[in-house]
Amino acid sequence: MASTQRFSGYPLAREGPRTSSAHVEESNPVLRGMQLVVASKAVSWVPFLAKATWSNAKFGEIKDIPGLEKFDYRLHPVVTPLVSEGSEISRLEVTPELFPRQPEDLAGRFYSAADYHELYKSGKLTPVQVAKALIPLISREQKGKYMSAWKETRVESVLAAAKASAERYREGKPLGILDGVPIGVKEDTDVEGYTCCYGQEPEPSDPAFRPATKTLWPVAQMQAAGAIVMGLLAMHELGSDVTGCNPRRGTPKNWNNTSYYPGGSSSGAGSVLCAGLIPIAIGTDAGGSIRIPATFCGVYGLKPTLHRTHTMKSSICVIGPLAATASDLAIGYRSMTAPNPDDAIQSAFGPSIPPSPTAKKTIGICREWTDQASPVVRESMERALDYFREKLNYEIVDIHIPYLREGQLAHSAWALTEAVDQLRSRMKERAIPSVNHCNKVLMSAGACTGATDLIKYSQMRALLMEHLAFLFKKHPGLIVISPTSPEPGWKVSPGDEAYGFIDGNMTIRMMMYIWLANSTGCPAVSAPVGYAEPEQGEGKVPIGLMAMGEWGAEEQLLAWAAETEGYLNGTLEGGRVKPKEWADVVKLAGDVNVESS
Repeated sequence: MASTQRFSGYPLAREGPRTSSAHVEESNPVLRGMQLVVASKAVSWVPFLAKATWSNAKFGEIKDIPGLEKFDYRLHPVVTPLVSEGSEISRLEVTPELFPRQPEDLAGRFYSAADYHELYKSGKLTPVQVAKALIPLISREQKGKYMSAWKETRVESVLAAAKASAERYREGKPLGILDGVPIGVKEDTDVEGYTCCYGQEPEPSDPAFRPATKTLWPVAQMQAAGAIVMGLLAMHELGSDVTGCNPRRGTPKNWNNTSYYPGGSSSGAGSVLCAGLIPIAIGTDAGGSIRIPATFCGVYGLKPTLHRTHTMKSSICVIGPLAATASDLAIGYRSMTAPNPDDAIQSAFGPSIPPSPTAKKTIGICREWTDQASPVVRESMERALDYFREKLNYEIVDIHIPYLREGQLAHSAWALTEAVDQLRSRMKERAIPSVNHCNKVLMSAGACTGATDLIKYSQMRALLMEHLAFLFKKHPGLIVISPTSPEPGWKVSPGDEAYGFIDGNMTIRMMMYIWLANSTGCPAVSAPVGYAEPEQGEGKVPIGLMAMGEWGAEEQLLAWAAETEGYLNGTLEGGRVKPKEWADVVKLAGDVNVESS
């Protein structure tokens, strides 16, 4: 049955051409060490070399694709699901009854918001004990074990929020399931009193970096529900790559195996979640920056529909949750999506509605796309697909998506161009000198994108959006499944912490599945489905599966993530694997003196 959901800005449902998705070997050189240092100076000083770098990345090829001129410009892929006629629901409720705690004896069990809520209600723990247990672990001033994942923690603010929450529990008046639950926020998202540094390491006196005077809406909604912001989470500088490697500030650890990167750019979020420090984090995603850390670190991540949580100055970037469990991903999403009366675009969104239990469930697989993943990733995906088909009654259909390589190149160039503009807006003439060696190359190249190229990228976007609309119309309720990443993690190379590194070919490969949701504005979610044996270091490497849905279908994707969690915990041999250095925050909090808290 076709959906009755009404939209504003919905694309024409028109099938795109059948194109080849054969693998093409890119020719971007790997730069690291002194070679990177020299290249960064040359590319940032000599315009001809910056343009040559841009051209070598094939960013100029899109304008030559025949037939793009038939499509409208889609400079902003805003598709808004509208409130149904007669409905008074603005968002779905977050209540404890909806999110039961996981069994105590579950292998690989992570603490959830429901766990903290129950402990606080029973008086076994207080939010102050939890905050005091976490601060020594995450504080840079105290050289905490997990400090690399945190940019800043304001102890006085944390303790004040924890004490207020504890008082509410003492009075029997908690605000809800999030009251007293520790969370973290990526350092590109404003939280009052904190300074967003975007992964950079500025001088304390730099006027371009000042504490925020107002908390951004999605974070403020979680705080209004009682969540305690423990601090700002570290990120890959400017969000310009997917490893999380930050040579100036230090790279957050992937606690599943510290010889692998945590993923980026929400690297701190992935790190703290897999370490067990907090159950929910807030990240941003312009090119997989929520979903890639989620898959590398073995947690859950949701990229909402464009502008669902907040209208950003971007046509590809969104704010969304990462979480240790599927239920907490849903809690985070629902908590941050209340209509903002000061945001005309975001407040026009109707709530995402959970699918009916009797609705037909359909998975679309683009085999020529998914077959490009490594064998171990494909094997994990196929085992999960068998489970969806045999146990959950999903129908699996083959689909085709045109211009996969060309569309990804268009998205990559668009992302770099937006990054350059945002950097210049903040840093003015100091833009390029202020960034690390990697970003001197990337931003200088990104600045070479011309207006004609952007127009053609937008027409490629229009083609892809129309094709997806065709698929969603042909298969109502369709979710498109792929690996989140084609490889099980990205290995750390010795010495890269000194200057960072650029491996454009590997970056393009790692982003081969995530870009489509960013380019078209569709929602997508990543969930862990397996593990690979490591090629270096100790500890199994997580593998994630991604589902992309129709605009506004976040609740359908969250339901799928919960089903996937059932597979991970109940069917996958060995179940979920907890990192060796996982922090038992509840135990540590129990050791905090109650009198002093």
